[in-house]
Amino acid sequence: MHDHHHDPVNGDLVSGSPKIPVPEEVADAIRTLIRWTGDDPSREGLLDTPQRVARAWKEYCAGYAEDPAHHLSRVFEEVGGYDEIVLLKDIPFQSHCEHHMAPITGKASIAYLPRNHVVGISKLARVLHAFARRLQVQERLTAEVADCIWNHLHPVGVAVVIEAQHGCMTGRGVRTPGVGMVTSRMMGVFREDERSRAEVLKLMGY
Repeated sequence: MHDHHHDPVNGDLVSGSPKIPVPEEVADAIRTLIRWTGDDPSREGLLDTPQRVARAWKEYCAGYAEDPAHHLSRVFEEVGGYDEIVLLKDIPFQSHCEHHMAPITGKASIAYLPRNHVVGISKLARVLHAFARRLQVQERLTAEVADCIWNHLHPVGVAVVIEAQHGCMTGRGVRTPGVGMVTSRMMGVFREDERSRAEVLKLMGY
């Protein structure tokens, strides 16, 4: 029986990735962490945990092996004279913070004002996920997504707004569940023109 999972970007079912080999030093590091937290890595329920955790983190950080700009390399110039805002709204994503390696879970809205060509709309989500699947801080993630689109599509304007909850706040320390952090980056016309900025933020629901 094949293991399948749902790809949130493509919306289709894809085969589960093959099990990659886990170096013993990586497995040992996870066993050490289990011991340090107070449990026994040799008990039955934890025997395969080091391999599972290692493979999970390889997947969480798959963005290091990906060039986000590659998703913007195929453009379409026949847009029928369309020169209004292109917006992909409320894209769900998950990342991990570089300070505690805790989950960052949220949604992003990405907009740009095309100059003379566009990309397939799903490519905006792919750029987001390529950067999100790395150890991150939300501010940098916001800037990286916006800069990538600005530098490779050369649009009139780019706007990226990310709203997320941080596991390092909900699960440890001050423990404040339900608190979201909002970051934004405006470039080009959305930075320079107040009316354009207000228009794109309204479209995003802010």
